[in-house]
Amino acid sequence: MKSIADYVRLESKYYQDILNNYQMLFTNIINLKKAKQLNTVVIFATGSSANAAYGARPLISKILQIPVYVEDPSMAASYLYYNDPNTLYLAISQGGESYSTVHLVQEFLKNKQSIYSLTSNPESPLYKVSNHVLPMGMPIEEMPYVSAGYSVIILDLMLIALVIAQKIGKISVQQFVSYIDQFKKITYRLPLVIEQSQDWVNQHQDQYYQAKRVILIGYGATYGIAREGETKFTEMVRNTAFGKELEEYMHGPYLGLHPDDYIIFIEPHGHLAPRAKSLKVFLNKYVNNISTIYANNSDSAKSGDLCLNIECNELLTSLFMTIPIHLLSYQVSQLKGHNLEKSTYPEFDQITKSKIKRV
Repeated sequence: MKSIADYVRLESKYYQDILNNYQMLFTNIINLKKAKQLNTVVIFATGSSANAAYGARPLISKILQIPVYVEDPSMAASYLYYNDPNTLYLAISQGGESYSTVHLVQEFLKNKQSIYSLTSNPESPLYKVSNHVLPMGMPIEEMPYVSAGYSVIILDLMLIALVIAQKIGKISVQQFVSYIDQFKKITYRLPLVIEQSQDWVNQHQDQYYQAKRVILIGYGATYGIAREGETKFTEMVRNTAFGKELEEYMHGPYLGLHPDDYIIFIEPHGHLAPRAKSLKVFLNKYVNNISTIYANNSDSAKSGDLCLNIECNELLTSLFMTIPIHLLSYQVSQLKGHNLEKSTYPEFDQITKSKIKRV
C-alpha cells in the first residue's frame, strides 16, 4: 500500500492528468439550463473534503461573483432547508462511502432536487445513488488518510467554477486561459515544493514529536489548510491540534494559549498579511515555538520558517501549501510508531455506520 508521502509525490501527475482532461471530466456534465441565473453555490462535505472545499471557496466566489457556502451534510439533511433552483448544490466524498453525504444526496433526489456528486470511486454508494456524478479524475486513494485526494478536490472545484463561469459569461476566454496557465505553473513547481517541504520536515519533525499541542492559523484560501492540519495531526499523530481562521483565533481562542504550544502560520501573502503579522508580534511575547509557511519568499522569514517560492494569486495557494503539513503529519506519526494502514478503532464504523460499504 502506498503511504501518505507516496501520494503527495503523485500530486503533480494527478494535477497534470486533470488539466489535460478537465473538459471531458466536467464541461459536458454540468447543466445549468434549469436555472434562470446562478445565485449561490452550496458545497456539502465533511472531513478532508470539507477542508478542501474551504481551500477552493474564495476563488470559486471570485470567479462566479456569488456567495459560496460549505455545509455539513448531516446538519443539512436533518435540520436545514434547501430548494433553490438558482443554487448549484455539490456533494463531495472522495471514497463515496460517507453515510451523511450519501444520505443527503438521497434526500435531495427524493425531493426531486438537482445535486452534483464529486467522487473518485465509481463503485461507491455515493456514485450509485447519484444521478449527476462528477469524476475527480484520479484513481481511488488506497490510504485511509487522504492527501492527494484532498489536493485534487481543490483543483477540481476550481476548474468546475471556471467551466461554469465561462458557460454563463462571467469570465472572458483570456481570463480562463490565464487561470489554466497559472494552474500549470503551480503543477510544474510541485516537485520542488515537495523537495523543500521534505527538507523542512526532516529538520523539524523531532520538535513536533515533542509537541503537546499544535495550532495552525490561516486565512482566505489557507483557512482550509489550517483545518486540514487539524484533521491530519489529530488523525495520524493522534495529538491535540486546532486549525483556526486568523480572525477567529483572535476573537477568543488566543486566551487559551500555552507557552509550549507549537503555532504554524500559513501565509499566502494576501489581504490579511498585516493582521497575521500583528498577531505574531503578540504571540511571540508568550509562545516559544512559532513558525510560518510562506507561499513565496519573505523578508520576514526566520529560522524555522519555510518559503515555498511560488509567486501566485493568493487564492491559488491552497493548491500547494498543504504539502508540508501532510508530510509533517505523516513523518511525526511514523516517529510515534503509528500504523496508518490499520484502523485504531476497528469497531468504530461497525457501531456508528459512519461509512457505507454498499447501498
